[in-house]
Amino acid sequence: MPHRASIGVVFAIVLIDMLGFGIVMPVLPGLIMHLAHVPVDTAAVYAGWLGAGYALMQFVCAPVIGNLSDRFGRRPVLLASVLAMGVDYLIMGFAPALWWLVIGRIVAGMTGASWSAAYAYIADITAPEKRAQSFGLMGMAFGFGFIFGPAAGGLLGTFGPHVPFFAAAGLALANFALGFFVLRESLPPDRRRPFEWARANAFASLKALKGQSATVLWFVAALGVWQLAHIVYPAIWAYFAIAAWGFGPKQIGLALAVVGISSALVQGLGLRLFLPKLGERRAVTLGVLAFAASAVLYAVAGSVPLIYAAILVGGLQGFIQPSIQALNSRAVDASSQGELQGATQSIGSIAQIVGPPLYSGIFAKFSGPSALVHLPAMPLLVAAGFAFIALALFLRGAMLIPAVIKARPG
Repeated sequence: MPHRASIGVVFAIVLIDMLGFGIVMPVLPGLIMHLAHVPVDTAAVYAGWLGAGYALMQFVCAPVIGNLSDRFGRRPVLLASVLAMGVDYLIMGFAPALWWLVIGRIVAGMTGASWSAAYAYIADITAPEKRAQSFGLMGMAFGFGFIFGPAAGGLLGTFGPHVPFFAAAGLALANFALGFFVLRESLPPDRRRPFEWARANAFASLKALKGQSATVLWFVAALGVWQLAHIVYPAIWAYFAIAAWGFGPKQIGLALAVVGISSALVQGLGLRLFLPKLGERRAVTLGVLAFAASAVLYAVAGSVPLIYAAILVGGLQGFIQPSIQALNSRAVDASSQGELQGATQSIGSIAQIVGPPLYSGIFAKFSGPSALVHLPAMPLLVAAGFAFIALALFLRGAMLIPAVIKARPG
């Protein structure tokens, strides 16, 4: 069993992943506008295609890396991911032109397996009935990253749009050094399986995993559609805040920090306190309803208090992903956790390929001087519709759960 320090390093890997992502969010719109010499609505479209390129590389590479982690262990995959993350931020920090950002996103997408390997690591060391809470800790790391990352990025951005990228690179490289000396392997040799190229893509992996449980495809589909809904925030929120309320980097950073606080509280404490009483099905339903309610609040928000009310209500969406992933991880055996997480991440990447250009295109149509109707929140309302589709897929899969993997009534 890995030492407690190793669990802390995995937490730190996810935390620093999100810290780096959060640090650059407040300045990325301005950097794209500066490098491409375009207004905010066009910058949002460019950012959407950058996100799609990143996700396309993840779709291709995540199943390969997930299968490699089942063969060689989680440690080398996690360390390689963190090192690549640092290189990516350095490339973006030195970017003199927009095409450098494109290269940086491609590099990050090819090796961006830290999430799938981290979830597989947690599944390796956690009892099946405790995985929702443990996955919630990873979500808590996500939340903490959003607490401190955007706030730091907003402050660092006052020194120049490139500075936050160098800060993110430094964090990632420091975490690589820490992990190299502290992180221990979670997957013993007797639980590993041979690497097979034939299974190193999402669809072949899912076909193999379906043989273990009929619920897998439903839950992976639900997670994929949920990712399509959730990707609206990193894809468009900063641009939406600029267009709707005239926010600058500091205001964007502060608002995203509150997003992080609410997410950390829900996933770090809410799952532990309320999930045993709610069950996964009610928790996911509550999260989707909160997501939709927050989208409506954003659409009508005309004051700062209402904006922050929307953020706090939306925090309850933190129940969704850990609950679905916990049920799904219990549907397959220990030697297939990396394959499951890689396939799930790859399917989620389809949402990330489609989502950013979709939402940025909708945003461009409903904001700016040539808007059909001035409603910058339209992408958030569309995302709420996708969240309800994800809920329907999840509930259909939950109806098929065999008694042996039921942890509690829903």
